[in-house]
Amino acid sequence: MTPPTSTIATFPAPLTLPLRVLPLAPLSLSMTALTRSIARRHPGLFRRLGPYADRRFILDPTDLPVVIALEPRAGAPRLSVLRGRGEGDARIAGPLAALIGLVHGAYDGDALFFSRDLVIEGDTEAALALRNAVDDAELDLAREVETLSGPLARPLRRLIDLAERRTGAPLSRPDNGLYDDAGEMSQRTEMPQW
Repeated sequence: MTPPTSTIATFPAPLTLPLRVLPLAPLSLSMTALTRSIARRHPGLFRRLGPYADRRFILDPTDLPVVIALEPRAGAPRLSVLRGRGEGDARIAGPLAALIGLVHGAYDGDALFFSRDLVIEGDTEAALALRNAVDDAELDLAREVETLSGPLARPLRRLIDLAERRTGAPLSRPDNGLYDDAGEMSQRTEMPQW
């Protein structure tokens, strides 16, 4: 297989060490809670999957030593963080920044696919249904996390914006912009590597 040729940020290997050694159950539980919160605020997200709502999707960030198994389960989704390949009906693989960028509409899925930055295996119709459902929901994962953060939302937003500027990874929807320390919108610049 030919390696990708784009400049999508990749997660630094030394920072993946905790995912290699620490228990994954707490991360799975917190990601399930976040996903269920998203499902409550965006009820059409999983309904839009139609006949593919019972599929198991493997989201494979290729720069991490884990995969994420998404089971929509009729609007009561479960996310499991797993080591190894994981088994599912459809696999969507690419760098973490590309997968997050797809959720936020920062990257075009077709362009990522044809540049080989994104690989789809298994039930491609199910993968396309998931992509369309996520596109229609216009999710912003940073805002979803903020919503659950209570009084920590504002400092968390600043931390997310800083991480986005430093890494070039699209951690929020581009149309929400990045904010400087004064709360003013700043312009996105060239995407650096992590």
